[in-house]
Amino acid sequence: MILYLLFSMINLVIFDLDGTLLNTLQDLADCTNYILRKRNYPEHPLDSFRYFVGDGIRKLIERAIPENERFSENIDKIMADFLSYYHLHHADKTAPYEGIIPVLNELNRKNILIAVASNKAHELMVPIMEHYFPKIRFAAAIGNRKGVPTKPDPAIVTEILQLTKISDTETLYFGDTSVDMKTAAAAGIRKIGVLWGFRDSDELISAGADQLINKPEEITKIIDLYNSKNEKK
Repeated sequence: MILYLLFSMINLVIFDLDGTLLNTLQDLADCTNYILRKRNYPEHPLDSFRYFVGDGIRKLIERAIPENERFSENIDKIMADFLSYYHLHHADKTAPYEGIIPVLNELNRKNILIAVASNKAHELMVPIMEHYFPKIRFAAAIGNRKGVPTKPDPAIVTEILQLTKISDTETLYFGDTSVDMKTAAAAGIRKIGVLWGFRDSDELISAGADQLINKPEEITKIIDLYNSKNEKK
């Protein structure tokens, strides 16, 4: 049970992107398998990609290619090919999870700031955000950039807090993997695991999730509960 009264009102919600806001798994799998097929490497079933993704594109490629091919120069070349191909095919089968858009609209309506912290390459993330969320106001949406460590390092989350001028005690983080839970913990933020994404409850609990939710509509209920508890303080 979370001790709501130990924290402030919720004024900022940070989301992971892949597996939390967007179901990107099929496009990531299709694009990776296309690149593997071009090189006569073995392809992988969709479910394997649930565990390949989550740590950025470079790690996805490294995990997908044969072990004896995992040297830096080769990964660099494959990653460049993947980025070019994925840029053209990122919207083939990807879609927001059912219920996500109404939740984001409701947070906008309530003037609760929304941000996204992702290990997806930032140059890929920008057009994806514009395509799928054209009417949503985001206070920040930050992906992986050269020279900035990937999650679970809290650098991106810390940057979001600085940009929004919101404290960690006024923030909730929602994500679908152990990487997300560890990121939030490193940033000192309450962490909520979502069960509609790429990983299961055992992983999220083991990684220290404060709470688990099954449906996007529970996001606003949790925020309302936090804020109603604090209004009574």
